[in-house]
Amino acid sequence: MTDLYINEQFTGTVDDPQLFIEDFKDLRRKGTLPESVNIFFDAKNNELHLFSEAGRAQRPLIMVKEGKPLLTEKHLEQLTNGEITWVDLVRQGVVEYLDAAEEENALVAYLETELTPDHTHLEVTPGSISGITTALVPFGNYNQSSRLIIGSKNQKQALGFYAANYHLRMDMDSNILHYPQFPLVKTKVHEVIDYDEHPAGQNFIVAIMCYDGYNMEDGVILNKSSIEMGLARSTYYRPVNAEELRYSGGLVDEVSVPDKDVKGYKSEHDYRFLEGDGIIYPEAKVTEGDVVIGRTSPPRFLSSLDEYNLTAAVRRESSLSLKHGESGVADFVVLTENEEGNKLVQVRLRAERIPEIGDKFTSRHGQKGVMGMVVPNEDIPFSSSGIVPDMIFTPHGISSRMTVSHLIELIGGKIGALSGRFVDGTLFEAETEPDLRKELLSLGFREDGRETFYDGRTGKQMLAKIYVGNMYYLRLRHMVANKIQSRARGPIQLLTRQPTEGKAKEGGLRLGEMEKDTFVAHGASLLLKERFDSDKIVLPICEQCGLVAVEDHYKNRKYCLMCGEDIKINNVEMSYAFKLLMDEFRSLGVYPKLNLKTKY
Repeated sequence: MTDLYINEQFTGTVDDPQLFIEDFKDLRRKGTLPESVNIFFDAKNNELHLFSEAGRAQRPLIMVKEGKPLLTEKHLEQLTNGEITWVDLVRQGVVEYLDAAEEENALVAYLETELTPDHTHLEVTPGSISGITTALVPFGNYNQSSRLIIGSKNQKQALGFYAANYHLRMDMDSNILHYPQFPLVKTKVHEVIDYDEHPAGQNFIVAIMCYDGYNMEDGVILNKSSIEMGLARSTYYRPVNAEELRYSGGLVDEVSVPDKDVKGYKSEHDYRFLEGDGIIYPEAKVTEGDVVIGRTSPPRFLSSLDEYNLTAAVRRESSLSLKHGESGVADFVVLTENEEGNKLVQVRLRAERIPEIGDKFTSRHGQKGVMGMVVPNEDIPFSSSGIVPDMIFTPHGISSRMTVSHLIELIGGKIGALSGRFVDGTLFEAETEPDLRKELLSLGFREDGRETFYDGRTGKQMLAKIYVGNMYYLRLRHMVANKIQSRARGPIQLLTRQPTEGKAKEGGLRLGEMEKDTFVAHGASLLLKERFDSDKIVLPICEQCGLVAVEDHYKNRKYCLMCGEDIKINNVEMSYAFKLLMDEFRSLGVYPKLNLKTKY
């Protein structure tokens, strides 16, 4: 007897599991059962599992009987002529959807030529084993698997043209690439998903070589002139929202320019961009501290007397201003209502992002890198035909990563640019490398993609030939301007008197135990004295009992709460966190005695 489970719940038993599976599949293929239900036979545990819940990933496969696919030439003709659709193929039992479980019981062939009598299914196309973003990587079958995964993930972070109505939208933090382009080396999926409607990258001229070590450790070097002409330039948009909230007792917030008698009034300089309605005017250039939307709120805590005399209660300031390190231009202002009917004010800020040192770039093959140098056009090496690369990529990134597709795309892009066509790099169906080499040779270039280069600084010919071509490069959303953080003195926490945490709160960078070890190993151990005194405090300590004493500045005297006045009391330098620890010990009834010794 075989146990039967439906959605992981025991339902009953089956006498003949193979017969049950055949009957089940027949009913599904005839349309009696829905296409989304799958069956899986676990022979090891002698269990049958039926799955029908939502959220399972299913994929279509062509059915095979006796070594021949059920999809015939006639079907293909009918599809081409529009007589039948994909849905008809599923209803006719030519194509069926399998989930991860049922796929365990299937033997799937990639190509029709591989079919044997044992095969149960055939792939619709060999590239369908990958997802959509992975299928966008050209020549993906020449790639190492982990790099292919990284390449597909990186494409989701690329800046591009994400929506045509971006100028009307209030998206959280969106980026628009100014001059997006369609890749010269494409796959069939690029056409299927209309990639030309929302591209996310640009075709760079890339040379693979070293340049003074500024592109070591995956760094990339960009041509200053290319950046000045708009290469990889983008705009960053971010909204600021303010709402007129309603409180008990009929009190409401008010969007307006706060009066000077309002509690927490900033300064006239902070409100200088606000118009009469308390909202910033478009195209105003704002920096940190500037108020974008002026707002006042009723007092937080009303005493019993104040409830009857609201005129006496002073309103408080609750304007929205830019946080530490933020800046931009007021781009778009919207006045509307939210679901509760409260007034809602939205201001969109924009900032131009020109590529700078520290910005992240990547090809579609997981070869991500950070810009390490911007080189003037006249200093960059150039080819004998006068071509100056937009980017210099390090050669050391290829050997360990084994991204051969990265190198093939360079040749493919070169052919596309020279012959004025798109090169097909679809997974398992791409143009072959020998064909690409022959075409490059026929176009008057070396078939291996290398060219003679001259040093831009000395004018001398380089000893080695440089591998150069066109490549679709992406600018990622990880930019220095969004992440840069520095601080000298600033806000501290109330409890430990140490700097606050986080960039938004103007926080400090924590130097932990491991960072301390690196300084000690480097021989810069005295630096730790400076690093660790963010919460330095000098406390009077009683020499007899070792507890914190009292220093009375008014009467100019020091005394111990335990031992009285005649005991010697010394000032000791320590961190406030240590003082807090001692206080917590005392609250537990533990006696934290400090044994004082002289330094000398």
